Amino acid sequence: MKTVQKYKICRRLGPGVFEKCQTTKFAISEARHAKNSKNKRPKPLSGYAQQFIEKQKVRFMYGISERQFSNYIKEAVANKANPANESLFESLENRLDNVVYRLGLTHSRRLSRQMVSHGHIVVNGKKTTVASQRVKVGDLISVREGSKKSILFADMVNKMKDYTCPNWLKFNAESLTGNVQGKPKNTEGYIDLNTVLEFYSR
Repeated sequence: MKTVQKYKICRRLGPGVFEKCQTTKFAISEARHAKNSKNKRPKPLSGYAQQFIEKQKVRFMYGISERQFSNYIKEAVANKANPANESLFESLENRLDNVVYRLGLTHSRRLSRQMVSHGHIVVNGKKTTVASQRVKVGDLISVREGSKKSILFADMVNKMKDYTCPNWLKFNAESLTGNVQGKPKNTEGYIDLNTVLEFYSR
């Protein structure tokens, strides 16, 4: 997806949707856009529009299709053991491409999907190319031995100095190995999954 298109989506849904929109370059673009449209009043959003925007925000953020997202919703609602919003968040965060991103191996989920699909990632000793594969507590995620010399993973120790993994993950930059220590929790508050669930309950 082109940068200009990503900027338009972030302007509509929020800067947290794409990593590219969390930069100084995007902030400058936003300031310029705001200056050019300062006389235009934004239209108030209906309840449906707010729910739709929240749904799109989550979809674009994790890079999944409408069909995939709908299946995640159905699964979360059907799981009576946990609240639907918690089940949905766990399903999204436990995707292998997202875990690779959260471990700090890449700077974007899009790149982490490519990394998985190209066979660079191993789960519990087995190579996988399925980005949507879901991990669970105790799983070991590592870079394939034959890929460790790739430029993708060069100087990883220095790259990881300023990065902190979420507390449900642990990563060793020297061995390029991480493991799942717990369940993810939606503590950042950027996405409102209850609003998303309301959209699908219509």
